[in-house]
Amino acid sequence: MNRLKDATSPYLLQHATNPVDWHPWGEEAFAEARRRDVPLLISVGYSACHWCHVMAHESFEDPATATLMNERFVNVKVDREERPDVDAVYMNATQAMTQSGGWPMTVFATPDGHPFYCGTYFPRDTFQRLLLGVHQAWTSDRDTVLAQGSKVVQALNQNTALPSGPLPTAETAALAVRNLRESFDARRGGFGGAPKFPPSMVLEFLLRYRSAGARPERARNEPTEAEAGATMEHSERAMSGATLAAMARGGLYDQLGGGFARYSVDAGWVVPHFEKMLYDNALLLRVYTHWWKASGSDLARRIALETADWLLREMRTPEGGFASALDADSEGEEGRFYVWTPEQLTEVLGPEDGPWAAELFEVTGTFEHGTSVLQLLADPQDVERYESVRERLLAAREQRVRPGRDDKVVAAWNGLAIAALAETGVVFDRPDLVEAATAAAMLLERVHIADGRLLRTSRDGRAGSNAGVLEDHADLAEGLLSLYGVTGDERWFLLAERLLADVLERFTDGTGGFYDTADDAEQLFQRPQDPTDNATPSGQFAAAGALLSYAALTGSTRHREAAYAALGTVSVLARGHARFAGWGLAVAQAALSGPVEVAIVGPHDDPRTRELHRQALLADVPGLVVALGTGEQSRVPLLEGRGLVDGTPAAYVCRNFACRLPVTTPEELRAELAAG
Repeated sequence: MNRLKDATSPYLLQHATNPVDWHPWGEEAFAEARRRDVPLLISVGYSACHWCHVMAHESFEDPATATLMNERFVNVKVDREERPDVDAVYMNATQAMTQSGGWPMTVFATPDGHPFYCGTYFPRDTFQRLLLGVHQAWTSDRDTVLAQGSKVVQALNQNTALPSGPLPTAETAALAVRNLRESFDARRGGFGGAPKFPPSMVLEFLLRYRSAGARPERARNEPTEAEAGATMEHSERAMSGATLAAMARGGLYDQLGGGFARYSVDAGWVVPHFEKMLYDNALLLRVYTHWWKASGSDLARRIALETADWLLREMRTPEGGFASALDADSEGEEGRFYVWTPEQLTEVLGPEDGPWAAELFEVTGTFEHGTSVLQLLADPQDVERYESVRERLLAAREQRVRPGRDDKVVAAWNGLAIAALAETGVVFDRPDLVEAATAAAMLLERVHIADGRLLRTSRDGRAGSNAGVLEDHADLAEGLLSLYGVTGDERWFLLAERLLADVLERFTDGTGGFYDTADDAEQLFQRPQDPTDNATPSGQFAAAGALLSYAALTGSTRHREAAYAALGTVSVLARGHARFAGWGLAVAQAALSGPVEVAIVGPHDDPRTRELHRQALLADVPGLVVALGTGEQSRVPLLEGRGLVDGTPAAYVCRNFACRLPVTTPEELRAELAAG
């Protein structure tokens, strides 16, 4: 029976025609396991996952393996991106049992969902032996299996929450920087060894930490790439700048089409794992834009704009949202779409430009079968020749078979994209980027809000059935508040207000933290709660950031105190595990800075209003919030009671709603913001 054919998940649809009798996650699968008195086999993955494809081809498409699975188990296929709560609880179990994790995740569970054996990828022969072994244990030693499942659940539900400390202080931030220095790769940038992931949230913190103590003259003295690479001092400025430059110049970044891959398999950013995720690129787009604000780096500007263009060109859906991912594979091979040989370059570019491009892009056999991932370790001296080569190679690459695209729209990741595109659009005077952010917000408002509640996913304009989790509410609220600050359209402020009301009413744990699922969500064997960052900001830290921004716009003590309470775990993590608290540290840095509030009062169509507004948004100030309006009948409290100055648009710079005298020129506003 093809139970997956109507799924909104492209990952589930990939498996709809397998000989495995898959069930989607749900009570029907549990009831069937109880009726047949067999275990559940829960397989968790996502559409862009290379090893998920490998296991699918080897095992799930193999009739003999499928027969073993169908006869002895009820098989459940889960898209981790649609059900992050299911993924989280079983990943906790997998890591507890095996000391590692990853996808595909393979879980054997009792009919009530208690895991008793977990793993990740298994080759076909090993997997077949495992199926037979688990079946044998279930039929001949049931009591031991049940006891193991009960023991795992009991252990996972003990001491699940991190201890919480006081609100982070300036000393907390300094301790975090010190901890980051210990794992900083002074030769290649980044933190730790291979595999090396883009540390987006940590970089955001380091940029904010640097900006909190920087003055305009310090920003102008930003070291060049060569200087930073030569000295590689372990300051927050050098750690962030060197890492951002190394990622942008290596194979992690697509030197032809733009956009970042998921991670580098080596420590030098040379060979990526080729899947491209929306969340990585949204987070990195924002970071590179903020790097440009802090440094004026030409590289930062180029990478920000190329990444934004890639998002619009390759990730936008017809409905105006942004797709989740591009696959790592094409034509059944990882990276085939992206890699080149010297011969291929010469075939496209000719005998003169081909060897020149091979040298420029480091085509020296860095990948498999003599192919290479393109790098650009230095800017070319002949810019015109480089642009011609790049355009011709990109056009030739477009004739290859493209990687598949997971075109489901995830609320949280679109929230990240909305914030990044809105800010990048205004900073670089690209109204098309702001328009794209607005279109995504309109789609989410129209499709993802049903009966007053936020839904996590949609596809082809049709909403999925899964409720939004904490990160969906928090990241979308963050994006909407950023979009309001850029456009002045109060509908986005009001929608963010509704989402944050749900956060405070349905996700709180009663001790200052937040659960990852709402109080009326499906009850799993564990209610997931993880305050640490992973590939994206943790839901708790994202909520803290959105709550803090909302409090700055409204003066709400309730929201500010909730933000402060949610940051309590940062103080615990900063000393020894700062890499897993980057977004919490970034939000804490904004809190320590006020955050700064700027009210821009004046008609939207007045050029003087627009220039004051742009200058405010260009400011390199941690956690800055901006309100834009006429001050009349505004529903944003920061604007209330603030008017024009002698009929002229004005800017009010405030902290905790205590404002300095209004200013009316861009020069005066820059001086106010630089005064700290």
